[in-house]
Amino acid sequence: MPSYTHDVLIIGSGAAGLSLALRLPANLRVAVVSKGPLSEGSTLYAQGGISAVLDQRDSLNAHVADTLDAGGGLCNEAAVRFTVEHGPANINWLLELGVPFTRESDASQPSRLHLTREGGHSHRRVVHAADATGRAIEDALLESTQRAPNIELFEQHIAVDLITTAKLGLPENRCVGAYVLDREHEEVLTFSARFVVLATGGASKVYLYTSNPDTASGDGIAMAWRAGCEVANMEFMQFHPTCLYHPQAKSFLISEAVRGEGGQLLHADGTRFMHQFDARGELAPRDIVARAIDHEMKRLGADCVYLDISHRSADFITRHFPMIYERCLEYGFDMTQQPLPVVPAAHYTCGGVVTDLHGATSIPGLYAVGEVAYTGLHGANRMASNSLLECLVFSQAAAQHISHLSDQAQASYTIPPWDDSRVTDSDENVVVAHNWDELRRFMWDYVGIVRTTKRLQRAKRRIDLLKAEIHEYYSNFHITNDLIELRNLVMVAEIIVLCALSRRESRGLHYTLDHPHTDPALDGIPTVIQSPFTAG
Repeated sequence: MPSYTHDVLIIGSGAAGLSLALRLPANLRVAVVSKGPLSEGSTLYAQGGISAVLDQRDSLNAHVADTLDAGGGLCNEAAVRFTVEHGPANINWLLELGVPFTRESDASQPSRLHLTREGGHSHRRVVHAADATGRAIEDALLESTQRAPNIELFEQHIAVDLITTAKLGLPENRCVGAYVLDREHEEVLTFSARFVVLATGGASKVYLYTSNPDTASGDGIAMAWRAGCEVANMEFMQFHPTCLYHPQAKSFLISEAVRGEGGQLLHADGTRFMHQFDARGELAPRDIVARAIDHEMKRLGADCVYLDISHRSADFITRHFPMIYERCLEYGFDMTQQPLPVVPAAHYTCGGVVTDLHGATSIPGLYAVGEVAYTGLHGANRMASNSLLECLVFSQAAAQHISHLSDQAQASYTIPPWDDSRVTDSDENVVVAHNWDELRRFMWDYVGIVRTTKRLQRAKRRIDLLKAEIHEYYSNFHITNDLIELRNLVMVAEIIVLCALSRRESRGLHYTLDHPHTDPALDGIPTVIQSPFTAG
């Protein structure tokens, strides 16, 4: 089987992975592995923008305070301040790359960036490229990456597992590469590297309904867990409050910025309801809005609620939300004339692989950046538009840390090729499809926006059964993309349930009817789960 050797292996090609690749020294040989097309990932679909303090009426302290408030007492304040302080410089870096952020329409200030406001923010501080910010950032990053002579790009390659020295039978545990499936040629390749970076995104595909692309299957979290890393706060899965309700829309996200610019949540009869749940109304943090929508849908037996911004002018709506406007028209909704039917959907993984402020995990040589990581920034709930900011800030920090360590001598290791000599091709692919569907359905039903201990225990029993079936299947047949994702998703589902069962309170995105109140004794204490695979 072919093998590759690089200084740095980056698994994932979104904002975190590509920006890290670009910030590494040009003398380092870098591989970027993408499980699908290079541009396909959550970054591409990010609509709202990036939060950063760019207005004189705003302040770093205000951004920190808003983030801490949204995080429900579980943010790491040092991580929050570190991220916020590096925000403006990262916006400037993107501007230098040519990202076409929206400017003020005021003729007297044509060069000033337009800032919008989203839920949880006390000021306008979200810089954006109309309502397709993620696409603008991804395009700019990808164009720069493709021109870099030291960066090698691998599309349609999905990582199978990390290679550590512990797995090679050596006493000290260090990450030295990864086995990667070439999806086109259906063969497993060996990638060895002095440093490995997980930039694989989140795990929202573990739920039946999600705003995320198909790539969000928790691969990095599961691989790090199997390698022996700690994982934290996986009970805090964020459900975006407003995804378009339509059978063909596949949970198309309606940006938080629509509510930030005056969008109102309504019942079918046109009455507003958010102020019954929070004085901030539609601008409350996402966990409050999503839970309120879920409550009202269940109370009324409704299939959806409605988001209405038609009271703003058609020119304002089409200028600020051109992509959302066009997509909604495709499904028969004119948001300049009528409310949009919306429902919550799984959107963001607030927990992940535990890292420090350099993006480094507990395993030397292994880093995690972006949604795959737990840095302490988000706490019990992510504030809108802090996610792309985290990608940029921590990819910069990780690149600097790797650069600092790259001059140090490192032992070479003999890595055996992938051995599939004792497996065969499967003639029962229906097993994967059935297990996939069962997992995502019971996670939605039992481990969703509102939980109970009985529901969580029920989900855990089903996960145990699926784990045994998937392990047997994985051991006997050639691996495929779907099998790799299913294996990772069931592991992530188990971690989510273990975290949720251990947190006996309601806080942020974790709400359980058995413990409906927040326990002050748990302020500042994340849910950290030790991997059972620490021996390698």
